Amino acid sequence: MSEDTAIHPFRIDIAAEEVEDLHERLARTRWPDSLPGVGWSYGVPGDHLRELAEYWRTGYDWRAAEARLNAFPQFTTEIDGQRIHFLHVRSPEPEAVPLILTHGWPATVAEFWDVIGPLSDPRGHGAPDEPAFHVVVPSAPGFAFSGPTTEPGWSITRTARAWNTLMERLGYERYLAQGGDFGSLVSPEMGRLAPDRVMGVHVNGLVSASMLDWTAEDPMAGLTEEEQAAAYTGESDWEERQGYAAVNSTRPQTIAYALTDSPAGLLAWNLEWFVDYDPARGVQPPVDRDVVLTHVSLFWFTRTSGSAARIYKDGGDAFFGGADSGVPTAVALFPGDAPYRTLAERSNTIVHWTRYERGGHFAASQAPDLLTADVRAFAADYR
Repeated sequence: MSEDTAIHPFRIDIAAEEVEDLHERLARTRWPDSLPGVGWSYGVPGDHLRELAEYWRTGYDWRAAEARLNAFPQFTTEIDGQRIHFLHVRSPEPEAVPLILTHGWPATVAEFWDVIGPLSDPRGHGAPDEPAFHVVVPSAPGFAFSGPTTEPGWSITRTARAWNTLMERLGYERYLAQGGDFGSLVSPEMGRLAPDRVMGVHVNGLVSASMLDWTAEDPMAGLTEEEQAAAYTGESDWEERQGYAAVNSTRPQTIAYALTDSPAGLLAWNLEWFVDYDPARGVQPPVDRDVVLTHVSLFWFTRTSGSAARIYKDGGDAFFGGADSGVPTAVALFPGDAPYRTLAERSNTIVHWTRYERGGHFAASQAPDLLTADVRAFAADYR
C-alpha cells in the first residue's frame, strides 16, 4: 500500500463529552495516603497534586489552550507509515531560514508556543534586525496527534529521518534543527543523516553528552577535573529520579494502563520532570501550571501517554551520541542540565557553548526570551 504523502490541514477540536469525562474522573479520584514531612523525597506530595488536580478540574481553561494552539497553522501527513502532526508557521520575511523544533518528553508542541512568534516574525515582536525563520514544529511520533504509534521501532534515528523527509516534503532544501530533551537527540541525528541539508544544529541541554558509560573500564577518561566532579554529583541526582525512565524503557505498556485510565495518575507521572526533582533546591523554576496541564491534557485526550513512553524503549544507540557529522552545533545550557563538553565534542562539531543562570530543562517554556536570543545568535551566520 502506497504512502499518502499529501499534507492535510488540521485543527484541534476536542469533544465537549471528553472534557466533561475528564472533569468527572478528576472529581472521583481515589487518593492514596501520603507520608507527612517527607517533601518530594518519595515522589509528588499528595497536597501538591490534589491542589493541581483540583485546578485542572475547576480552573484550567482547556478551550483557551485549544484556541491558542489552533492559532498556529497545523497539518498532518504520513511518513514511514505513521501519521505526523505538525505546526508550520511561515515567516513574512523574505530572507527567513527554515527551522524545525523538536520537543521532549513529557512535553508536546505547546512547549514552543512562546517562541514561535518571535522566531517567525521578529519585526512584529520588536526585533526587526534579528534573523527570521519559517518554523516547523512536529509532534514526536507517538505523542498527541502524531500518535499512537502502530508498530515498534520508532527510534531517535527513525524520527530524525522522518523529520528530514518532512522538511523535504515542505520544500525546504536547507534548514536548521533545534531541540531540547528528546529533541536534543533527534536534531544532531538529523545532521548525521543529512549533513548536506542540515545547515546547523542548536540544542538546549544535550542529553547524549550527559550520560556516562559507567560499565566502561574508565568512564571518566578524558573528562576534566570539573567535569568529573559534576559527573559524580549528577549520577547521584539521577539515581534519585530515574524511576520513570526505567519503567518507560522496559515496560511502557504496563504503565500505559494506569496513565490512560487515571488523569490524576497521568498528572503525577508527568509532573516531576516539570517542577524539578526537589523544588526546594530552586535549581530551576517550575513550568507554568497552565502549560503543564496543556501537555497533560493533550496526552489525556489523545490517549497517547503510553505510546509516548515508548521512545525510551525504542530510542536506540543515538541516546549516547554518534559519529560527528561536521554540522556546526550550538549548545545552550540552562539550570538543571549538565552535559559535559568533552563528551559533546566527541560526537558534535561544537561552535557555541553558552551557559545561562536562568531557565531550566524546558527552556522554551522557562526562559523563552533567552532561548530565542541564543537561537538567533547562532543562526545569524545563515541568513
